[in-house]
Amino acid sequence: MPQLLPTKEHSLFRGLIKNYENKQYKKGLKAAEQILRKHPNHGETQAMKALILNSQGQGDEAFALGKLALKNDMKSHVCWHVYGLLWRSVKNYEEAIKAYKFALRIEPDSQNILRDLANLQCQVRDYEGYIESRRTILNARPQIRQNWTGLAIAYHLSGDYAQAERVLTTYEESLKTPPSKTDLEHSEAVIYKNTIIAESGDVERALKHLDGIIKHNLDRTAVMELNAKYLLQLGRKEEAEKAYRALLDRNSEYRAYYEGLEQALGLDRSDDASIEKLSTLYEFYASKSERNDAARRIPLDFLKGDAFRSVADQYLRRKLNKGVPSTFPNIKALYTDPEKKSIIEELVLGYTSEKTMNGSTEGKVNGETSEIFEKSVLYFLAQHYNYALSRDLAKATEYIDRLIEMDPKSVDYNQIKARIWKHYGDTEKAADTINHARELDLKDRYINTKCAKYQLRNNENDKALDTMSKFTRNETVGGPLGDLHDMQCMWYLLEDGEAYLRRGLYGLALKRFTSVADIFDTWQEDQFDFHGFSLRKGLIRAYIDMVRWEDHLRDHPFFTRAALSAIKIYLELFDNPDLAHTGGRPELAKLDAGERKKAQRKLKKEQEKAEKAEADKRAAAAAKPTAAASDGEAKKEDTDPKGEKLLQTNEPLEKVMRYLTPLLELSPRNIEAQNLGFQVYLRRKKPLLALKCLVAAQAIDPMDPKCHYNAFFFHAFLTKGIGKDSLKGVTAEAIKQHFANPPLNADAAALKTHNEKFLDEHSQSPAHLQSGYSVRYHLDPNTKSQNEADLQKLLDLPDITMEQGAEGLKIFDGWKSDEKAVDAYREAAAKKWPEATAFKKKSG
Repeated sequence: MPQLLPTKEHSLFRGLIKNYENKQYKKGLKAAEQILRKHPNHGETQAMKALILNSQGQGDEAFALGKLALKNDMKSHVCWHVYGLLWRSVKNYEEAIKAYKFALRIEPDSQNILRDLANLQCQVRDYEGYIESRRTILNARPQIRQNWTGLAIAYHLSGDYAQAERVLTTYEESLKTPPSKTDLEHSEAVIYKNTIIAESGDVERALKHLDGIIKHNLDRTAVMELNAKYLLQLGRKEEAEKAYRALLDRNSEYRAYYEGLEQALGLDRSDDASIEKLSTLYEFYASKSERNDAARRIPLDFLKGDAFRSVADQYLRRKLNKGVPSTFPNIKALYTDPEKKSIIEELVLGYTSEKTMNGSTEGKVNGETSEIFEKSVLYFLAQHYNYALSRDLAKATEYIDRLIEMDPKSVDYNQIKARIWKHYGDTEKAADTINHARELDLKDRYINTKCAKYQLRNNENDKALDTMSKFTRNETVGGPLGDLHDMQCMWYLLEDGEAYLRRGLYGLALKRFTSVADIFDTWQEDQFDFHGFSLRKGLIRAYIDMVRWEDHLRDHPFFTRAALSAIKIYLELFDNPDLAHTGGRPELAKLDAGERKKAQRKLKKEQEKAEKAEADKRAAAAAKPTAAASDGEAKKEDTDPKGEKLLQTNEPLEKVMRYLTPLLELSPRNIEAQNLGFQVYLRRKKPLLALKCLVAAQAIDPMDPKCHYNAFFFHAFLTKGIGKDSLKGVTAEAIKQHFANPPLNADAAALKTHNEKFLDEHSQSPAHLQSGYSVRYHLDPNTKSQNEADLQKLLDLPDITMEQGAEGLKIFDGWKSDEKAVDAYREAAAKKWPEATAFKKKSG
């Protein structure tokens, strides 16, 4: 039995619980100390004190006290519940669930513990346990609707649609009086039940059920969308047509409604016989409103030839006469069709010779329309020639310069000028130009953000942070960067990390990528609160969408970018452990011992100076008055701002799995992830997993140049050194079955022949040739001079991109080429791309 307290202390204990729930931590601690003075071994008071200490950031003390509380009162469900809450706070969900289950053995009817357990089981996707907990909660309180809905959700998420529907139906049948028409919870529950029926595959029954709720459901748009969708799926096209037309009367700009209407009418965009009917359909909707854009834009997707020219001319004139800035972004998707791209270019170039472009306003007041049209046409052409599929940077520069001459203070024109410099490869001029655009409108947050991004692309991390500080709360802990972390501004953290990576500052780069991964962990943790909140508010459909979205959270492009870069850094740390002791600077790791010590001493002095300046800055910030924090909440300060502790890991191949595992599970079609997975598993001496990644990459793109390099790498691993031990038993059979290119029994001469054949087959592809030269170098290091010469000849290929040219410099670095060869390559590349900063020799 739990330890009993006298009346006075028991009253204090109830107050202690309320203090904790109201976040009055100081009062709570005071009450706990008062009780423990008289009853020092009272377990439940110790447990509540531990909870308060944990909320104040004193996790170690809280755990120690929580264990002591359990020792003093093993039979108290409060102590076990608190112990579970402590484990949950450090995201150790398995231990938390164990503790909750112990608490339920002692107090099986506790609704609080059951709810916490159910929420945690949903969090870890233990749906069988979740169903059991929800059933227990329902049996205890069947009069509460959300308990029925909670059990239905548990069945639904586990894939048992029939049971989920049965639970909701049972509750509806138990109602003695029908719910009010304005009952939001009921409205959501019945439409949720309808989606369950549809997901089970019984669309006919879902439609019948929908007919019964369509009149009184509060979410009219959702019901109408489902009705149209079901009718279309059942082939009842006449009714589906009416349903989609009704939806278009509500919102004539939503493309999905037009697509549904096309299917209901049986119209096919690839069928010439349907084109005329489609044109008539969209002309009808365009005539209904002068402001309707979708009905005028969509026909451009399926029209061709003269019909396309006529409609495109009308659409472009309409937009350009009004001076709509988004005209080009709105139609650039059409450029994937070369014929349409050519027609659009011809049309807009034709506008430049019209009277309205040469001073005649054709009766318009004060020539205003003429000026708007002229600027819009030039602006469109500048963007047209700057776009990747129609790029001619010289012409783009010509048009944008004319515009800037007409209106030098235009933010938009200067921004396009900066983008042109970016595509030239001159990141410095691009950053300077967009900074000029920013200064033209200091209150514009968008251009401020763009400026910071361009500065980061130019590796100006400090300048970018200063730019961002114009729109951040700089009094927070960590200053502007701390505020960007608080706001989870991931684009900035990614660009900042990538800039540090380009500069060779691996510690700071890894720090930023880790911060991005931490944000995704936070998002995953944040869903915990919604397991209960969504039930209380009755927002079930949105909740189900959230849970399913969370299941694929880490296939987000931001996580992918951060993970790929972090994996590369950890591979570098494994291959070159000295990086951990040189501040993450690869150039120091390459020096001999004596020179490295000198450089490290110099670096240490610079760091001490920077740290002193940073300390002074923090002291000055601390002297300023700041907003009072909540009672007992301590603001944490970063103890590793430069990421030095992250670099000094003894297990880089263990740390890297935090990034690699979700990539391979959730983004299996990402070929770069598979290639990096191959490199990681090979270093972990797991050849089968490495082979799995290699085979997956080859399945995605059999001609990927990196796959060719990795195949030779794998062959070398299996035939030389420790890899020979892998060729035994089942492992050997699996490898022989799935790896045959190049053959395992190939000797050095055969491998060279195989690689030369690859080079011949891809003689016009810079990326494949770069991969082939790297293989040739590793097969025979004596071919270094030949490879360097061949690598430089790639610059003469017509299809080589600036990015591939820059990749050549990295390859030289990997070969440890002498400065003369690198300078010759850089000089040749600079002639091909004279504006690109990547090929300008760095001073100092």
